[in-house]
Order: sequence, then structure tokens, then C-alpha cells
Amino acid sequence: MKSVKKSRARSQAKSVHTTRTTEYDVVVIGGGFGGLSAAALLAKDGKKVVVLEKNAVLGGRANVLKAKGFQFDMGPSWYMMPDVFEKFFAEFGKKPADYLDLVKLNPQYRIIFPDKTHVDMLPNLEHNKAVFEKIEKGAGQRLQDYLDEARVKYELSVRTVLYKNIDSIFDFFSWDLLKNGKMLRPFDSMQKYVAEFFTSEKLQQIIQFTLVFLGGAPHNMPALYSLISHVDFTMHTFYPMGGMSEVVKSFVKIGTEYGVKYQTETPVLEIITEGQKITGVRTKDGVIKTKAVVANADMAHVERLFTDQNLRMYDEKYWQNRTFAPSAFLMYLGVKGKVAGLEHHNIFFGKNWIEHFKEIFEKPSWPKDPSVYLNVPSITDPSVAPKGQHTVMILVPVACGLEETQASKEKYGEYILQYLEEKAGIKLKDKIVYKSIFSVSDFASTYNSYAGNALGGVAHTLMQTGPFRPPNKHKKISNLFFSGAGTVPGIGVPSAVISAERR
Repeated sequence: MKSVKKSRARSQAKSVHTTRTTEYDVVVIGGGFGGLSAAALLAKDGKKVVVLEKNAVLGGRANVLKAKGFQFDMGPSWYMMPDVFEKFFAEFGKKPADYLDLVKLNPQYRIIFPDKTHVDMLPNLEHNKAVFEKIEKGAGQRLQDYLDEARVKYELSVRTVLYKNIDSIFDFFSWDLLKNGKMLRPFDSMQKYVAEFFTSEKLQQIIQFTLVFLGGAPHNMPALYSLISHVDFTMHTFYPMGGMSEVVKSFVKIGTEYGVKYQTETPVLEIITEGQKITGVRTKDGVIKTKAVVANADMAHVERLFTDQNLRMYDEKYWQNRTFAPSAFLMYLGVKGKVAGLEHHNIFFGKNWIEHFKEIFEKPSWPKDPSVYLNVPSITDPSVAPKGQHTVMILVPVACGLEETQASKEKYGEYILQYLEEKAGIKLKDKIVYKSIFSVSDFASTYNSYAGNALGGVAHTLMQTGPFRPPNKHKKISNLFFSGAGTVPGIGVPSAVISAERR
């Protein structure tokens, strides 16, 4: 881990580390997408804002690793929901194209099945319908029907809840939502809902794998989250040349233009409260006075920093009883030569993916037959690897809180490489010239992540959705607000950005 942290540190830290002052209108704790978005928007409104980031670079979990000529997106690697980014940039009179070189991926991703066959999903609905039809008769039209419903759900959520504060259950039920409530199917699971359209397990898997982006499983997420398929099949997937770190840089650049100050390697040690207000935060350099705080760091960690612990909304028992999004076992590999059989985004389904979900949510253990995501951005962007080589990120969703050592991580990494070769025909282990592993304990230490969860918050189960998620505004402290994946609307980079825009 020490070599990883040193290798990714200095270029961005030097560019954003600024002269410190002792008083601001708003202190933003945490430089993830939720914090960067909030900082820029507040500065645009005339506030004097500073962002305090624990780590050496900004971006939170959207971190970057550079080593031996390879560059890896350490966290988020999918640029989805482009409308969210367009709306954010438009707040400043800008467009994503002013900062980013976005490439529409084609294919969007490859699905590899346990029988070693594969299908490619393209940014072409007719092609994808034909793929479904070939696997199951009549499934092409049913995909269209499914996506028609997903579009209605997505548009309804944008109109009613995504960009609005939800302070109580009553805020959740607008007339628009009540009128369309039956179509949302909130009390049916995604597993039940998807099975009404598709009998084939392969097709159910293609539809449901995107639930991982929300930190859930088919059996514990309500059917209203089928809206993610509208994003997947209709809005398409892009790649910002240079990686997701370029999106981070674009947010920082906008904030800088409006006067936001950024202090990296500055963890907050204490949040000072007087009565029911925050008056300042303590760092290694002293106290910074402030009129308000936006906390982008994980909520459980933030509340532990209060000088008055009686002001916490949630005690430790509350967090222990939540269903958290999974953690992740990650390997960052630099490989020589070609990566046969792989595209930019690849998902391999284990033979028993239901058992994998049980190993995450019901009986925590290291998965023996997991579904695995492989990201190979160098196929699209040769700049992220030396000539003739490739960057490969391997991600295995795992349970939070699993015990591990460096030796056990290495052993499990070897198991996964052998597993991919035997089960999926993906041969990498003899081509590796660089390897780094990042797993449960690393999420906990690097991001103050509760139980080492990878996605920054609780999973989107029915009772952890909408008004049942931790709120944007603290219930006891009048000048404390939250942004990021741990609050509403929820998990994912687009949701983190939206959390900063909610009214």
C-alpha cells in the first residue's frame, strides 16, 4: 500500500494545495464527486469555500494509480447518465466537451458466460434486441417493453425526487409519484420483476448486473430500480480519454475558477460544535472556523468526529443494522502483449451467481465462484499503458468486514487469476509485469469507509431507498449537510453529483 500511495501522489497535490486561511463560509469535508460538486456550486453562489481532503489527491474513491507507465482508475470506471454531467456543467454555462474528450464505447461491454460464450452489448438497441431474441424467442420485443417501462420510471424519478430534498416520507409522495405508483412496483424485488419478462438466466443476468453499480442484489432491491436499464441500454456508456481522473480534474478546474480552495493531505480530526451548530473543524494545522459544513466523507465516520457525541443522528448500533453496499477485491495489473477475448468493459458471470450474492449479503465469505468485472481502458485509450501493453483492473464484489492480511490477499489474487483462466478462458497471469492489490481493509484505511464498503453507503434495499436513506441535512445540527453516495439519492458517481444539487 505504501508504494501505491507514493506513486499516485504528487502531480495533482501540488497543483491544488493552496494557501490556507482560518475562516470560510463553508468547509467541505472530503474531495469526492459529491464534495467537489457542492464546493463549485456554493462558490458560484458567492460563498468562500475550502475542500479538505484526507488523501494526497482529490476524487475520493475516484482515485488514480500510476506506476511503471500504467495508469489505473482505482474506483469508478463507467461514465454513465451523461444527462447528469451535462446538467452540472450547464450550471456554470459549460458543456462536458469544454473539459472532456468523451468517447462512446462500442461495444459498451462484453458479457462472458460460464460456458465461455459471450455477447457484446452495443450502443444500438436493434442489435441488442437481436441478441436477446437469439437467446430466447420473443425476448427482443420483451426487452423493448422492459425498456419502455424503465424509461418512464427514470423520467418520473428525474421529475419528482432526484433533484429535490426528501426530509420525510411525505416529501416522497408527490401527486406524480402517487399517480404512477403502481407502475413503480416498489414492493416487488428486481428478481421477481425481471423474471416476468425473461426466462433465460443469461438474459436475467444481463439485465441485473447493473444493480451492482447501486450496491445491491436482485433479491433485495425493489423493482423501481429497473430504471438503471434505461441508462444502460438507451443513454449508453462513455469513456473520458485519460480516465475518470479527468472528470475529477474538470470539477476541480470549475471550482478553482470560482475561488474554491483545496487542501489535500488534510484529514479532519475534530468537528467542533457549540449548541446545535458547528463553529469549526480541527486539522493538523489548527482550527478552521466556518459558518457551515458539507460532509462528503462517510457519514458514520463524520459523526464520530463531533465534540458533542450527543448530537449524532445515528449510533453504532444503527450502522451495524444497515445493509451496506459490498466491498471489493481489486487487482490492478499491467500486462504485456494482447488481452485476447476482452473489450474495454467485461463482466464474467460465475456459474452460481445467486450463491455469490449470498456470500456478499447473507453469509459473508470470500467468494469461490464469483462474478468478476474486468476493465481494460487501454483498449480505448493507449495513453494509460506503455506501448504494446495493457492496464487491467479486476474487481470481485465481496462482503464488507472480511478479515484479511497481505498474504491472504495475495493468495486470493492468485486464486482469481487461475479461476478466470479455467472458467472464462481469460489468460493473464503469465503476462503480468506489474500488480497491486486493494481490498476491504484498504477501503477502510484509505477512505474511512464503514466496514470497508467500496461504494460509500448503504445498499438500495426498499427500506434504504429515498426517504429511508440518511438525509442531506443533519437532523440535529442546523449547519451540517451531506453529499455523496452515503445520502440521497444514493450510490454511484451521478448520484453523488446530484446530491450536491438537491434543493
